[in-house]
Amino acid sequence: MAGIATSPCSSGVLFGTTGGSNGAFLARYNGLRLVESTQVVSAGTNSRWFISAPVPKCRKIKAMVSQTVSAPKREKDPKKRVVITGMGLVSVFGSDIDTFYNKLLEGESGISLIDRFDASNFSVRFAGQIRDFSSKGYIDGKNDRRLDDCWRYCLVAGKKALEDANLGNQALDTMDKSKIGVLVGTGMGGLTAFSTGVEALVQKGYKKITPFFIPYSITNMGSALLAIDTGLMGPNYSISTACATANYCFYAAANHIRRGEADIMVAGGTEAAVMPTGVGGFIACRALSQRNEEPQKASRPWDKDRDGFVMGEGAGVLIMESLESARKRGAYIIAEYLGGAVTCDAHHMTDPRSDGLGVSSCIIKSLENAGVSPEEVNYVNAHATSTLAGDLAEVNAIKKVFKDTSEIKMNGTKSMIGHGLGAAGGLEAIATIKAITTGWVHPTINQDFHSLHIFSSQNLEPDVTIDTVPNVKKKHEVNVGISNSFGFGGHNSVVVFAPFTP
Repeated sequence: MAGIATSPCSSGVLFGTTGGSNGAFLARYNGLRLVESTQVVSAGTNSRWFISAPVPKCRKIKAMVSQTVSAPKREKDPKKRVVITGMGLVSVFGSDIDTFYNKLLEGESGISLIDRFDASNFSVRFAGQIRDFSSKGYIDGKNDRRLDDCWRYCLVAGKKALEDANLGNQALDTMDKSKIGVLVGTGMGGLTAFSTGVEALVQKGYKKITPFFIPYSITNMGSALLAIDTGLMGPNYSISTACATANYCFYAAANHIRRGEADIMVAGGTEAAVMPTGVGGFIACRALSQRNEEPQKASRPWDKDRDGFVMGEGAGVLIMESLESARKRGAYIIAEYLGGAVTCDAHHMTDPRSDGLGVSSCIIKSLENAGVSPEEVNYVNAHATSTLAGDLAEVNAIKKVFKDTSEIKMNGTKSMIGHGLGAAGGLEAIATIKAITTGWVHPTINQDFHSLHIFSSQNLEPDVTIDTVPNVKKKHEVNVGISNSFGFGGHNSVVVFAPFTP
């Protein structure tokens, strides 16, 4: 083990308003304690809130992480080996796994102008909006009309994953349902249900709030509803770690299996935030691309001219199962989950650490948990949101862990489907597994090169010296693949997949 010392930002946060005749009021907080306030005179007339986190003071943090994984030992016990026996999704490309991945392989963009609500006055008017979604055969009509889309996506993706694993109602009725759990998280929860409830309160009073306001808003309801519909009585809850949510769920689900608390876990993420509050909120964070004239070119990971991420939505769910259970019921095994890890940057609400320590330590810990050496990894499904700070922080962290990246293919699924927030890791885990099973890795689109040499693009960040699979799919036999997801609050998560070998 080696100690890494670094100097991160202090926890001081600067809040304020600008504009107006009174200028700006600035207040510095350490945690929730006011330590300094200042009145700043300004001639501006536009008032807006802003949040920043200056770094005038730094403190040393020591992180003990292994720099290499010597003599890795993968799990051998069939009770603790975790395999993938089913997958289900709802995406901008529909709800069929093969169609979803074929669209990715073709380099097709699912980004378009928003028409679900009137976004004409919004500074961002496009997203990876799902259209023509159908829950027929999965949710009864009465409940379908009441449910927030977040839970509709969850139920359809979850039930499709169970079907894919040959775990329909008839099969489940013959099994011990107390050993089958559900862990589907979300970053935002039932945002439409919440916004509608608040609107009813403000406009009509509390007596007009629907009794479904609280149940359909809270983040645990996706896992609960899926269990209620299927009778699954094992571990059941949700995790909400912003855009890292789904990977956190996979990691926790696998641990339930390895501890013997469950034989099977239905795990993943769901999100439906392409609505006024969701889009408006991320605009306020100044996180979104504003390429309204070229929405399909807006998500461009690692490009020098990237200007923020593109919102997406959907759900991605895996059936994670002990090898012993899968063999006992004769299940088809799609791939193997080798391990994972979660860490925290302990740095800033929205920005990643520039030194990438939180990410690099998370990757190293995931490989240790998986019993994999860095040299075995030859595919990275990157978080790659197309943000200025995030893209480079991730690349630099990857380069710290993998000294030789010549054999690695690294791509960005979000360049085509947008950022699914809490669902992102679920959709990208499926893309990672499909890369393993098909032998093809999908491209990262919106990377325009001016020479045959892959690193000669005038717009690619110079630090990006890994093959990003620009614009066209590539044949690539994946030995071990990792999928990265990082979220607001400094939440880091990495999961490791590989082809199944008996």
